Amino acid sequence: MQHHKEPGFRENVDLMFHRAAAHLDLTPGLAAKIQICNSTYTVRFGVRLRGKIETFVGYRSVHSEHMEPVKGGIRYAPEVNQNEVEALAALMTYKCALVETPFGGSKGGLCIDPRNYDERELEQITRRFAYELAKRDLIHPAQNVPAPDMGTSEREMAWIADQYARMNTTDINARACVTGKPLNAGGIKGRVEATGRGVQFALQEFFRHPEDVTKTGLTGSLAGKRVIVQGLGNVGYHAASFLRDEDDARIIAVIERDGAVIQPDGLDPEALRTWIAQTGGVKDFPGADYVADGAKLLEAECDILIPAALEGVINLGNADRIRAPLIIEAANGPITAGADDILREKGTVIIPDLYANAGGVTVSYFEWVKNLSHIRFGRMQRRNEEAHARLLVSELERLSADKQLGWELAPDFKKRYLQGADELQLVRSGLDDTMRVAYQSISEEWHRRPQVKDLRTAAFIVAIERVAASYRAKGL
Repeated sequence: MQHHKEPGFRENVDLMFHRAAAHLDLTPGLAAKIQICNSTYTVRFGVRLRGKIETFVGYRSVHSEHMEPVKGGIRYAPEVNQNEVEALAALMTYKCALVETPFGGSKGGLCIDPRNYDERELEQITRRFAYELAKRDLIHPAQNVPAPDMGTSEREMAWIADQYARMNTTDINARACVTGKPLNAGGIKGRVEATGRGVQFALQEFFRHPEDVTKTGLTGSLAGKRVIVQGLGNVGYHAASFLRDEDDARIIAVIERDGAVIQPDGLDPEALRTWIAQTGGVKDFPGADYVADGAKLLEAECDILIPAALEGVINLGNADRIRAPLIIEAANGPITAGADDILREKGTVIIPDLYANAGGVTVSYFEWVKNLSHIRFGRMQRRNEEAHARLLVSELERLSADKQLGWELAPDFKKRYLQGADELQLVRSGLDDTMRVAYQSISEEWHRRPQVKDLRTAAFIVAIERVAASYRAKGL
């Protein structure tokens, strides 16, 4: 729970904006234009369920239209409110600018606990919400493009896409009205894993910068690093799995709704997720110790802490007890502004949310481009790449047959080299490149300005400068 003396999530985002803007030469008018949320639409609609009409409240905020369409997820949660949605829309503006996706920032939310409804009821509710937004162009391939967020998935995105298509029967680009769709509804390979994969790529790039790693007191690579993950949802699960399986990191603890489990030798995220699906929580997971007060493990000793669930979990109430030297924000706003001050003073390095969890919107951008181009990535060039590779392999095989040269091809070289990139490989490559380039711009800003003490301020500076440049180009 957030400490009662702290400002709310929206105020936190504004505080971080002002901290970064203070380092920039912006006119007061331009600074205000970048900061404010352009518009928020509140919708109240009724749906007949179980023999009676139930009324729902939803929001769609547009923070900045310096680029269009605007982009941002739709979340389903009982605590959704206007301030939260506007704060998340602002973060989307800065996030898109930071990773150079050509979108403005937007966000949507519906006040609902999806666990209280069956699939058919959720479809009715989602389609009606989509109808209310789409008829006002708040869902539109060229103006406002939602995506999944907390409480929603590719299932809801498929319903939204179909609802939009029913309302716009002649729009050839209808599938581009929303991203995060299933593959058979115009989705893209790698979208479900994208945010977690982006967290992995962000950490990999951080560890390629020894001068940055030194600030944490850590050494070497990700291999063997002790990781605690808070929230084993889509993002936390994928990040934990990739870090464990591909980077040899140790997931020593996972914090969930019903408590936490800890195992110093390392947990298997796949097995734990299966256990949660079967039992409804982490309690009694075999081979690990259970801690009823899961939030306490945020304060446990580890190398990397990954908050991957809700806002404000690290706040004035616990910040001074956080022992992780490196925190990567896989969720939106998991560290409050007050906690950020305390951690910065302690020397904790924080890889901020507007960079760390940008994998989702990056791959959403790829999906949107795919939908507009009406062709899957790799379809035109994959076999051509393989044909070129085959020419080289054939020549190498001819040369290796000459015993006088004394060398031969590795047994699996031919198979590996002759593979042209498919859509998933291209998506991962594009995401990896995006996360590398974005981190390099943040790190450069961090080292270029002695007065900038943290990566978050550096990231906001990069993002705000890019938004400002867009507005100036428009004549503002």
